[in-house]
Amino acid sequence: MDPHHLRLLRELGERGSVAAVARALHITPSAVSQQLGALQRSARVPLTERSGRRLVLTEAGRALATAAVEVMTALDRASRAVGDYLDEPGTPVSVAAFHSAGVTWFAPLIRRLAETGGPPVRCADRDVAHAEFPSLVGDYDLVVAHRLAYSPPWPADRLAVLPLIREPLNVAMSADHPLAARDRLTAADVSGWPWISVHEGFPLTGVLTAIAAASGRPLEIRHRINEFTVAASVVAAGEVLALLPGLTTVPDPRLALRPLADLPAVRHIDVLARPETLHRASVRTVLETLRSISGALIA
Repeated sequence: MDPHHLRLLRELGERGSVAAVARALHITPSAVSQQLGALQRSARVPLTERSGRRLVLTEAGRALATAAVEVMTALDRASRAVGDYLDEPGTPVSVAAFHSAGVTWFAPLIRRLAETGGPPVRCADRDVAHAEFPSLVGDYDLVVAHRLAYSPPWPADRLAVLPLIREPLNVAMSADHPLAARDRLTAADVSGWPWISVHEGFPLTGVLTAIAAASGRPLEIRHRINEFTVAASVVAAGEVLALLPGLTTVPDPRLALRPLADLPAVRHIDVLARPETLHRASVRTVLETLRSISGALIA
């Protein structure tokens, strides 16, 4: 099997369409189809099938795409063995993060790398739904992602998953809100007030669903705002409540943050990467710097 054909199969599984693979690899869709056809001729069972107008992987195709991750990792390691690329400390590293992570990590990351002579870093903010974070590793070296404690785990069969912090989620309210006088709150306490929610599919919606289930009443979702700083400003101005992270929220005297006593409101912030990317010394330097910033944040 041609390693390039295996890469195309992997990209099809991760990007979801022939057109997306073609755009990412800067080739034509017909070239992608032809090379996938060549791979199919070397296999004994179908690797792809039609789902409506899209070409998707069969079970056998997904198994081969998973194996292709190991193949590509081994080939990457072998191709770099004769050169100095892996040990080059100054190769630029691209980092993507959701908004509140960018606020927390980007500035200190850039500053520390500049102070220590680390590699150049290229930062991008990418606020996406939970299910879309893994696909970002095809475009960035390191992706800072978040998920709730009971959300589906990241696909570790094709990703390297490196934990940064485990962060509590608190109920935020204005400093003069009636609930601000309490040290801890329950689902019943907060269910009768209007809420700000993130958009459907984004992390944190699960906690609001759990609050509604525990209290036995639906929540009134008055606003849908993804950006925490915007949500905080709306919370500070009125009666609405919102979930805000306990470690990465910028302190604001207009706000009161209180934990939920009867529900596990926690999110995991992790770094996602393709396994072969971590062989680069510059990527490892950036990763260790992110971990150091996280340690200081927890302390």
